[in-house]
Amino acid sequence: MTLHLAVALDGAGWHPGAWRAPGARPAELFSPGYWTDLVTEAERGLLDFVTLEDALGQQSAAFHRPDDRTDQVRGGMDAVLVAARLALLTRHIGLVPTTNVTHTEPFHLATGIATLDFAARGRAGWRPQIASRAADARHFGRRTTPQLTDEDVRSEERIAARLRPLFAEAADVVEVARRLWDSWEDDAEIRDAATGRFIDRDKLHHVDFEGPLFSVRGPSITPRPPQGQPLVASLAHASTPYAFAARASDLVFVTPHDRADAERIHTELDTAVHATGRDLRTRPLRRFADVLVVLDDTTSAAEARKAHLDTLAGADLASDALIFTGTPSALADLLLDWHPTGFDGYRLRPAALPHDLNAITRALVPELQRRGAFRTTYASTTLRGQLGLERPASRYAGA
Repeated sequence: MTLHLAVALDGAGWHPGAWRAPGARPAELFSPGYWTDLVTEAERGLLDFVTLEDALGQQSAAFHRPDDRTDQVRGGMDAVLVAARLALLTRHIGLVPTTNVTHTEPFHLATGIATLDFAARGRAGWRPQIASRAADARHFGRRTTPQLTDEDVRSEERIAARLRPLFAEAADVVEVARRLWDSWEDDAEIRDAATGRFIDRDKLHHVDFEGPLFSVRGPSITPRPPQGQPLVASLAHASTPYAFAARASDLVFVTPHDRADAERIHTELDTAVHATGRDLRTRPLRRFADVLVVLDDTTSAAEARKAHLDTLAGADLASDALIFTGTPSALADLLLDWHPTGFDGYRLRPAALPHDLNAITRALVPELQRRGAFRTTYASTTLRGQLGLERPASRYAGA
């Protein structure tokens, strides 16, 4: 039994008070050195990949609207550009930036992620994310998004109805990206100086996508990426995003709060996959559970750290994911207990950086290795290969 592990990097950490904690580096959040230190630490710990958060608007304590708070980290850098910088400074770890798909052109997204895969030599992934906030739409002025209300957010049916069209659009964006990645066959580049032929034009293909909101002719301007198709990952909490993951993703992050909840989520994912007709033997869907972690040498020390962070933030930590407060050994127990339900791995969200990232790489990983549940070396040079996913053939090859 071998687990896969990833970390989700966001600002000073996933706790709103983390930027004020001892050891935090708030003055460096927008410096390349800060992100380089974090990701090289993750690579030293042999983690499969890191995800980098991004959004079209400033962070907010509310899901559906901006706030005016000045006591929490606000602002960020473009995740794809940060990943491109990190690609040159790392050798093995996967890099999975988040991008918005509601207000960004699919052609631009596809070429950007393909370029990142070239820069990372086959280690790029992509987490497409919808934008449901009206304030985000106003940054662009091309379309409007109805303002979600507090009542909408409290009603699962109302929020699902509002988000369903955005997820349908996102699935079309991913489909276009996949077609564009395939639009150059692997051997389309000839590069024969003697004959003067750089490409074989017959091996470049129009994708001719027609959807309700956009159409894309193709082909891409970027040759086929090293992985063929970079890894597509998504975060899912309910039926609509489960359906999106089943249709569009190679890997899905879910947020169980106990083992019974994990089993329920697997059942819902199975139903969503069956509804799409997807054959998991030829198109596997890797499943990762998200856990927000506050780690220390003893449980009491971890609880004291969390209490201090809560005091700094002025409120108890809240999250869509399970909040684990304890030792790396106890966290290993939890991960191994959930594994038989069907998880391929876990994405851990460090509450405070770099403290909780270091606890993952320097304590949790060795603990899992002692139990024979985590590798001692990288097994592949690509992210897809690291996760046991084959390199897909171009759909247009031989057409």
